[in-house]
Amino acid sequence: MEEHPIQGLMKTAMESIQGMVEVNTIVGDAVETPDGKVIIPISRVSFGFAAGGSEFEPENTESKEDDSDLPFGGGSGAGVSVQPVAFLVVGNEQVRLMTVDNSPLWDRLVDVAPQLLDNLKTMTSHKNENNGSSDTPPKE
Repeated sequence: MEEHPIQGLMKTAMESIQGMVEVNTIVGDAVETPDGKVIIPISRVSFGFAAGGSEFEPENTESKEDDSDLPFGGGSGAGVSVQPVAFLVVGNEQVRLMTVDNSPLWDRLVDVAPQLLDNLKTMTSHKNENNGSSDTPPKE
């Protein structure tokens, strides 16, 4: 069975999109800074695709042949949007995710969380040590 012309349009458009969007489009190539940090860009990729076509039967056909191909008209289109959303910064024995949008509060909370947990752990251990040393058994 012969391939319909719309299949050729769709195949060409999808191959073109596949060539544009790859893994390195979403998680970009790493860039090393002079101070030894590695910065990896992270992007949001969205795309759309449309294809359509129609066959036209000539108005003045005198003979109806079943094996004749009808004229075909069609088209396809695609659009791709790549938007950076964050940068992954690796260095100095830590990993940070720096988002592009303006929400520094969440970034700061994530950065401070390990330090806060360490401080809480230290405070509770000091409290337990102080309570344990003052509780000496009474002498008889």
